[in-house]
Amino acid sequence: MHRVYINEREYRVDYDGKKGTIDDRPIDADILEYREGKFHVLLKGKSYTAELLEVRAAEKTFLIKVNQSVFSVNVRDKYDELLREMGIDMAKSKMVNDVKAPMPGLVLRVMVNDGQPIQKGDALLVLEAMKMENILKSPSDGIVKKVHVIKGDKVEKNQVMLVLT
Repeated sequence: MHRVYINEREYRVDYDGKKGTIDDRPIDADILEYREGKFHVLLKGKSYTAELLEVRAAEKTFLIKVNQSVFSVNVRDKYDELLREMGIDMAKSKMVNDVKAPMPGLVLRVMVNDGQPIQKGDALLVLEAMKMENILKSPSDGIVKKVHVIKGDKVEKNQVMLVLT
């Protein structure tokens, strides 16, 4: 059994690949994936189109568009629920705290400062390595705790360049 949260509303879902229940009520849906990430759904005599817009596997979160409405879906199994009850947040425990140089190189530009809030995907710095400019991006949301490099610094592989919280 899974707990599924759709736009913050909770459902208990059990599905074995062929039949299933939602909140202990049987559901009989015909689902056809006609293109990668695009589905046709027939449920209770009504036809729906569904599209998978975004997948965040680590958080078990999905953005799904059904007809013209977009839904945020979060799926939790019994282990996720147990960790939540124990006060352990797996998303935060997987957060990367150190941004390390992926290869030896030269820091061309630092785009963040100590104390600056950042979001996943934000550009942090530009590192020149093997005659190529590489933009290093934030692996998660957080705050820049400490910047350890400045423009012109030479860095070695795995050298800590930034610390995030």
